[in-house]
Amino acid sequence: MALWADKYQPKALDKFVLHKGIADNLKKLVATGDCPHTLFYGPPGAGKRTLVMALLREIYGPGAEKIRVETRPWTIELPTRKLELELTTVSSNYHVELSPGDVGGSNDRYVVQEIIKDLAKNRPLDVATGNKGFKVLVLNEVDRLSREAQQSLRRTMEKYSAGCRLVMTCANISKVMDPVRSRCLCVRVAAPSSEVVQEQLYAVARKEALQVCRVQQCPLREDQAVAPADWEAYIAEIAGDIMAEQSAKKLYQVRGKLYELLANCIPPELLLRTLLLELLKKLDDEIKARPRATPDPRADITELAARYEHRLQEGQKPIFHIEAFVAQFMSRYKNWQLTAFG
Repeated sequence: MALWADKYQPKALDKFVLHKGIADNLKKLVATGDCPHTLFYGPPGAGKRTLVMALLREIYGPGAEKIRVETRPWTIELPTRKLELELTTVSSNYHVELSPGDVGGSNDRYVVQEIIKDLAKNRPLDVATGNKGFKVLVLNEVDRLSREAQQSLRRTMEKYSAGCRLVMTCANISKVMDPVRSRCLCVRVAAPSSEVVQEQLYAVARKEALQVCRVQQCPLREDQAVAPADWEAYIAEIAGDIMAEQSAKKLYQVRGKLYELLANCIPPELLLRTLLLELLKKLDDEIKARPRATPDPRADITELAARYEHRLQEGQKPIFHIEAFVAQFMSRYKNWQLTAFG
């Protein structure tokens, strides 16, 4: 059974309700045969990728939806060495989608160069779809690319523009270099208002039975709590483990659970922020139960999480920074307990 988020999202540009103005303009652009490099920017969950997939369908037809997921090894010849790495891509006969920021460090620039060259050499030959003989490279989270990668991207955009078009997404456009932005059609995808979200939820609720809520309580109540997603409940469980015991053994167990979440495509920044909120909830309860306890550790822990969230943007392996945050939290929480209650 398809997830409702996938089941009810628009598949074509003329089906958009929320971003109808953007979709109509993109449809007109494709109709004129003009398909420039494009940069969609806006907060997570605003609908950037949905617009990208609808745009691909408008250019290439239903064939763009026949996708495959591949983890492909790349061997890139550098002046002084060979760079070997693996990268997961989502692709069809007409496009390739990837997140080069996952490579980390300065290696992402070589990945961008190599994939664009590979795309330019293998153009789609099916002119019956109305395409102009170019493939599309979808780059997610270009704001996470290193400065070197963005400089390389600017040059390759110009060199291979005849055989390759770039469609990029990002959350923070200020982290994308001006030379890259100036070569793109920049499309702002705003987050929906609470009223619009509520309206869409009602529309889905009228068509579905809301089975989980019905199992919890039937008939439904206006103040009925919404069941958390599985990954949210799992993070709450991890927070409970951290608060229950602060030891090397427990840290090792927590690391395994963090790996599980990352392997299931939970974004590391979201994981860290949700874990912080769960830990703060438990600290709140503990402080309320012992009001005389001093000092208050909440501000210190929030600052700690902000520091490691920043390191996530600069580092290569998210697990290193999230685990380091957990280890620091355990150490500080244990010291706080000894100071406050010892």
